[in-house]
Amino acid sequence: MSTIWQSLYLLVAKGLPTTILLTLALLGMGILLGFPIAFLQVYGYRPIRWFCRGYEQVFRGIPALVLILLFHSGLSRSFGILLPPFVSGLIALGLRSSAYQSQIFRGAIQSVSEGQMLAARSVGMSKLQAVWRIVLPQAFRLSIPPWTNEYSSVLKDTSLVSAIGVLELLKQTTLIFTRVQFIHGSRWILVILILAALIYWVLTYFGNAGLGFLENRMRIPGFEVKGQVER
Repeated sequence: MSTIWQSLYLLVAKGLPTTILLTLALLGMGILLGFPIAFLQVYGYRPIRWFCRGYEQVFRGIPALVLILLFHSGLSRSFGILLPPFVSGLIALGLRSSAYQSQIFRGAIQSVSEGQMLAARSVGMSKLQAVWRIVLPQAFRLSIPPWTNEYSSVLKDTSLVSAIGVLELLKQTTLIFTRVQFIHGSRWILVILILAALIYWVLTYFGNAGLGFLENRMRIPGFEVKGQVER
């Protein structure tokens, strides 16, 4: 039993903080890049829309692990640019999340009826003022339901950075059961993996519950998000 408690302590004390930090950083990076891309896809000139569309398709079309290896091993071996593992994972998964979030925000912006834009223009607002004061506040609220799904996906994607040595939850799990197997044999491996799975489940459950509460508090009656992006 002491082995279980020791393993749980190591998972929570050493692996969990990195997983949470990486998840929050990825979601923040996704918002900072994804929202401008979505805005330009809807309101930008045609060449800019093409560029944003290409960006979104490239980073959504390449598997997450391949992106991580491109930024970590590819840059270092081809150009001598050696990034820390955490930074490599952050850039790769952050760009990928921004591509998905851009489509979440684009769908939310386009879900606001054109009649509201026309009404705002009819009372003297410029197009930019109408977008900033009328469209975007509603779009942020409408983006919460699909963004909940993005949170779950990003959280699970953080486990992939274990492939390049980042000491997050999954990497810490593998280190623990390697040590435990050497001392006690393989009978504890399944238990340790279940502990890690339960921690991921708790993070997913309470994260979704919190976002669901926020969604209910900010719900706009009569509006739904169209064109949600599947992961």
